[in-house]
Amino acid sequence: MTALPFGIFDADNHYYEPRDVFRHLPEPFAGRAVQIVRDERGKDLIVVAGQKHHFTPPTFDLVPPPGHLKEMLKAHGEGTSASFLGPMRPEYQQREARLAVMDAQGIESILLFPTFGVTFEHALRHDPEATFAAITAFNRWLEEEWGFGADGRIFGVPLLSLVDVDLAVRELERLLARGARMVHLNVGPVNGRSPGDPYFDPVWARLAEARVPVAYHASESGYNELLSTQWGHRARPRSHHQSAWQNAFCFIEAPLMHTLGALIFDNLFGRFPSLRVATIECGGSWVPYLLPRLDKAQRSCTMHSPWVGGRLEDRASDVFKAHVYVNPYPEEDHAALFAWLRPERLLFGSDWPHPEGIPEPRRHPEFLPPDAPAHAVRRMMRDNARELLGLEG
Repeated sequence: MTALPFGIFDADNHYYEPRDVFRHLPEPFAGRAVQIVRDERGKDLIVVAGQKHHFTPPTFDLVPPPGHLKEMLKAHGEGTSASFLGPMRPEYQQREARLAVMDAQGIESILLFPTFGVTFEHALRHDPEATFAAITAFNRWLEEEWGFGADGRIFGVPLLSLVDVDLAVRELERLLARGARMVHLNVGPVNGRSPGDPYFDPVWARLAEARVPVAYHASESGYNELLSTQWGHRARPRSHHQSAWQNAFCFIEAPLMHTLGALIFDNLFGRFPSLRVATIECGGSWVPYLLPRLDKAQRSCTMHSPWVGGRLEDRASDVFKAHVYVNPYPEEDHAALFAWLRPERLLFGSDWPHPEGIPEPRRHPEFLPPDAPAHAVRRMMRDNARELLGLEG
């Protein structure tokens, strides 16, 4: 394995949250927001809005090894059994230990995302005050333990929500003052509105002014509760307990495509040309389907078609290519994505240390076309992420 002649920027790294992740949550919100408690058997339990959290089990002591998903799937989904789990390692939860591993992996910088943290917002959306109490507490913990990238290496990505515009602007201002370079939003509609609705412009305007991009990471979008129940499926299954139909039509790709289409058709980028968004751990195989679909839908509009944020004048696919960065899965057809998006809009992400990712991030070029130009590899594995965050060099 030949070392790359540049430092890698891994745009999809994770931590496993510890039990005290909500240590900054004000006591009055403990029952309304998020709690980590012990049940009657002495086992850890995550409680969100007074109910047992459904999407992901507690991962405080035992976790699957990095890149272990293939073995888990061979065992027909029994990946949570003890035989597939290993002890929590310091580099999964401690900054200095992670830096040492990054050095060994040849990684210069990372975008660092939650494990559990991207799964609780939907269950709290009925209570904006509790939502932001939990988000703010989570972000304070993140800054203390990992930081927002002042060292140029570990860029913790804080959470944000659109469920309340005033509270969102308040938390965003606090994050910007603390040096945050990217924020995470959930995909999907927000309280019956498109996220591209001008109603949310105070948030988008501040992000555009600060030139801070938005990440859409694979998360609990609420689509199972919104949509799959109409087809006879459970409203809130765990991530690895979804039916095949739910996995195909309610998880990751569909909510993401709907969200990106909404932002484009609602003319969000026309109102705020400096905005950039990145899709993380959502793959890229949907891109060749989505872009022609956006253009066809745009051409099909008539004088009677409504435009929520003003008529979209530019071609929809061109807007996508100008404003959206995509993090493909390793196994996908990168040659096709290079053709659709150009190397300048692709981000490398290993998903380390999650089991779905690759255990050795520097091996990612092995998944790229053998004739991929050196400049394209460098753009994807370093320069694009730095450009997205507004970093020099």
